[in-house]
Amino acid sequence: MTAVAPPGSRGIDEILAAARCRLHRLDPQQANAAARDGAVLVDIRPHAQRQREGGIPGALTIERNVLEWRFDPRSDARLEVADRYDLPVVVFCSEGYTSSLAAAALQDLGLWRATDLAGGFVAWKAAGLPTEDVT
Repeated sequence: MTAVAPPGSRGIDEILAAARCRLHRLDPQQANAAARDGAVLVDIRPHAQRQREGGIPGALTIERNVLEWRFDPRSDARLEVADRYDLPVVVFCSEGYTSSLAAAALQDLGLWRATDLAGGFVAWKAAGLPTEDVT
């Protein structure tokens, strides 16, 4: 049995491409420089994945299921750092797919400087940038 997509629906490849058209994605060196200049690095990977792969020193850990609530300046559940719409935020996941969707969602909230790390943590580590074990 072949499923027929409902009218108006979009496949994940189309959704991802649309999200990425809105982002100025950063490579690992650019993300590292942005963090040095005050951007907030946000790790949205689940804890078990961070334990397996490692983490980036200084990155905030905000799992994907609560990201919008933690970064919406209008939200009662926001983080203290998320107090303005021009906050530079660089979201990352393992390989840079989920982070693109997450960064686009932050832009939908009005955080116009939100973007993601192209290639995710895997690219960061491959570039030889600092990592740390996660327990």
